[in-house]
Amino acid sequence: MKTLLEIFIISLRLGLTSFGGPVAHLGYFREAYVHRRQWLSEKQYADLVALCQFLPGPASSQVGIGIGMARGGTVGGFVSFIGFTLPSVLLLMAVAVGFQQQGLIELGLVDGLKIVAVAVVAHALLGMGRNLAPDAKRASIAVLSFVAVLLAPAVWMQVAVILAAGLIGWGLYRNADLPKAESLPLKLSAKFSAVCLTLFFSLLALLPILRAATDSLHVQLADSFYRAGALVFGGGHVVLPLLEREVVPTGLLSESEFLAGYGAAQAVPGPLFTFASYLGMVIDGTAGAITATAAIFAPAFLLLLGVLPLWLKLQQAPAMRAAAAGVNAGVVGILAAALYDPVFTSAITASADLAFAALLFMLLMYWKQPAWLVVILGVLGGMLFYGG
Repeated sequence: MKTLLEIFIISLRLGLTSFGGPVAHLGYFREAYVHRRQWLSEKQYADLVALCQFLPGPASSQVGIGIGMARGGTVGGFVSFIGFTLPSVLLLMAVAVGFQQQGLIELGLVDGLKIVAVAVVAHALLGMGRNLAPDAKRASIAVLSFVAVLLAPAVWMQVAVILAAGLIGWGLYRNADLPKAESLPLKLSAKFSAVCLTLFFSLLALLPILRAATDSLHVQLADSFYRAGALVFGGGHVVLPLLEREVVPTGLLSESEFLAGYGAAQAVPGPLFTFASYLGMVIDGTAGAITATAAIFAPAFLLLLGVLPLWLKLQQAPAMRAAAAGVNAGVVGILAAALYDPVFTSAITASADLAFAALLFMLLMYWKQPAWLVVILGVLGGMLFYGG
């Protein structure tokens, strides 16, 4: 119970302070779980990030679930998810019943938080780069991955880069004496994982049939949001157009209501997938919010529980260790591209922005200040310098 409480408190703190989108979340996670508490090694963390980047669904949420599972089993994964997700769920439900996010934007809060995200991601990227691309070959894989994603920022390119980096890593390192893979301390039976995968595909196939056979609003919501969570690669921003097609043309809510919630979702911490909570709340109150939120995140749980045991076994094979060396370097490149666009391009629009980001980075990198303190300073700085 003590371990679960610890997982919840730390993940809740992250859920309250992790602004900036999925790539920033990965930076916050690394600082909290790898650097400060050493729950995972840099290599274990990178392997988990690589897997979650490859799976559909909210990558940062899946990484948080995986870390919780490594610390406290399957229940620990669920507790970690609740802590990280709950703040943004409640905030967006509040938006749906009248909370006005525009006031926060006018105060400069969002501007400051965007600049915090630049510092946090840059700090995480440097640390990961030193560990995962330590030689010329892996550094080259990282740079080429960065170039590919930067020039072709489509979601499919990220998946293609991970596959290509794995193949290159296998070619370069298959005969190298690489360190043995550091497996996550998970105890999941093959039978349980098979049940999770079966349930994942069964729901994907059966929910549309059930929707056609009934006029239940909650079945309709479950089908729409489950499909969105199961089939979308690339995180929250990619899922938004799909959700718009599911709820606006069908008359469940208006275009203006959708856009108002989208704007609010940018200004709250935690995963952008909790935009589903806002949509469900507008459509059918608290019950709708619960249905939509559970449905959009369920695929992330089922896929991770279904795939992780196989992934951990494959990691022990020398060929997979060689491929993983390339994949991890590729992930560094993908995160570097995300640091530039959208994190840097949306936050740094003047010299003063870059100066503020540099000061926050200095606090993280050299003065070893916790990320939550940097977030608070970013908020205060945003209100002071960017408030209307």
